[in-house]
Amino acid sequence: MTALQIPAPTNRQLFDYLHRRQGEMQSLLETLVKMETPSTVPASQVPILKCLRQELEQRQFRVRSLPGRTSGGHLFAIAARRRSPQPAQLLVGHCDTVWPLGTLAQMPLKVSQGKLYGPGSYDMKAGLVIMLFAVQAVQALHGESAIAPAVFINSDEEIGSDESTRYIRSLAQVCDRALVFEPSLGPRGHLKTARKGVGRFTIRVLGQAAHAGLEPEKGASAILELSHVIQQLFALNDPDRGITVNVGTIDGGIRPNVVAPESRAIVDVRVLHQADVPRLEAAIRDLQAITPGTRLDITGRIGRPPMEKTPGNQQLWQLAQATAEELDMAIDQETVGGGSDGNTTSLYTPTLDGLGAVGDAAHSPGEFVYLDSLMERTALVAKLLLAPPLQAAPAVAK
Repeated sequence: MTALQIPAPTNRQLFDYLHRRQGEMQSLLETLVKMETPSTVPASQVPILKCLRQELEQRQFRVRSLPGRTSGGHLFAIAARRRSPQPAQLLVGHCDTVWPLGTLAQMPLKVSQGKLYGPGSYDMKAGLVIMLFAVQAVQALHGESAIAPAVFINSDEEIGSDESTRYIRSLAQVCDRALVFEPSLGPRGHLKTARKGVGRFTIRVLGQAAHAGLEPEKGASAILELSHVIQQLFALNDPDRGITVNVGTIDGGIRPNVVAPESRAIVDVRVLHQADVPRLEAAIRDLQAITPGTRLDITGRIGRPPMEKTPGNQQLWQLAQATAEELDMAIDQETVGGGSDGNTTSLYTPTLDGLGAVGDAAHSPGEFVYLDSLMERTALVAKLLLAPPLQAAPAVAK
């Protein structure tokens, strides 16, 4: 009997196996959390990428390290026993966090009342643990799945995945589906089937300095012009379409007694539908100065496209929902405002996001995961890994 002819494990077998490994799962999570890995310090990624490489190799993966130019680099791994042309499913995660070096001194790892606290625990080092042990459970109880797992772990997700997106895009185009291990949403662990696209723009206003008391008429205030620009930007908000435009920071001027020769605003943009992206980008780039003697320099784009509820994404969600019911788990689907690498994979293949830990307070001092949820989420992912290829469904929404 070949590996693919072995019956899928029963729920009892799966939970028994994972229950015996709860200690190992927690131990690995603690190890990963204790490795501080801010996105902006590439050297900090070396220990965790080495650790994850070893974990993948122990689970019979062929692992390739992809060096970064500005990031800490990335890992790509494929099941060693994959048979050509066996289809693949893409498992996506990131090892970087938003927390600076030294955070553990003020925000130490701790376990209390069934929760594990620590920087990066919820977003998303627990997701990496779930990914690894789900693969391990399948190998131990079934041998291999009909669709070979391919793993991609990057170290620049929290700063936009600028360097790793090209790899993710290429992999998504040749995979049957993508499972993204970002944290789930809310105490019930809802999955994420739609995300807003994310953009960032910098608007620089150039004016003319002059003495504010002696000859203000010779100046052109960049701050005055920026005030007009900000009002135009906020006018682009459209809650009904899921569009948010937020001026997050502003700066400018030299001194109180000088007409400001320069000012700047950094703008965060979120958009729910891909159809709105060209219009919104054009509206921002086409802004014109109205204060005489000033001009605008506008850079930026919507770098993460929206993750929409495509037919393929909904087909994968329905599979997850049915699988959760088999496991006596209650889950739901949600649309969220934050972006992830699922926004990219969703353009090319059915994608399900939020398969990571159940917890709360991502990017906040109280960040934590529910330890009991690790086993449940791992069981759900293991069953999804064993699912057959999806019926052909278009990746792009009609």
